[in-house]
Amino acid sequence: MISIETRWLVQDLLNEYALTIDHDELEAWPDFFTDDGVYKIMPAENRRQGLPGVLVLCIGSNMMRDRIKVLREANEFNIHFDRHILGMPKLEPLGGNLLRVTSCYSLFQTDQEGESRLFNVGQYEDIVDVGGPRPLFKERVVVVDTCAVPNLLATPI
Repeated sequence: MISIETRWLVQDLLNEYALTIDHDELEAWPDFFTDDGVYKIMPAENRRQGLPGVLVLCIGSNMMRDRIKVLREANEFNIHFDRHILGMPKLEPLGGNLLRVTSCYSLFQTDQEGESRLFNVGQYEDIVDVGGPRPLFKERVVVVDTCAVPNLLATPI
């Protein structure tokens, strides 16, 4: 049985993660992961077929920090503002301090001209470590419903 306190802490993790991206505080993004945490974005079709192909893969918080540094200093991409809408998570114990957490998301983007559009929808498939002072992602797999991303996939989902 997962306590209500743990459920709220995990819900806070999911919400704070999304708000950090939505507020363009990307330098704090790796802080939501364990040091050896994994972040992947993969098409749902690959997930269903058990294919390993991913659109983005970061292994470890240092790789995530490098991705943000490159994004800030080298990449040119469409300037936009993100807005996440999150579904209620399903939590399942995996043993020890680990939980499997599954939730749906919709991601809207607004460009500099103020035009908003649906950018992406999908599901988060997470393994969350609740053994420390606060929950952290050990693994976050973003399963996108379509791999036809309309613009450069620059910022984390």
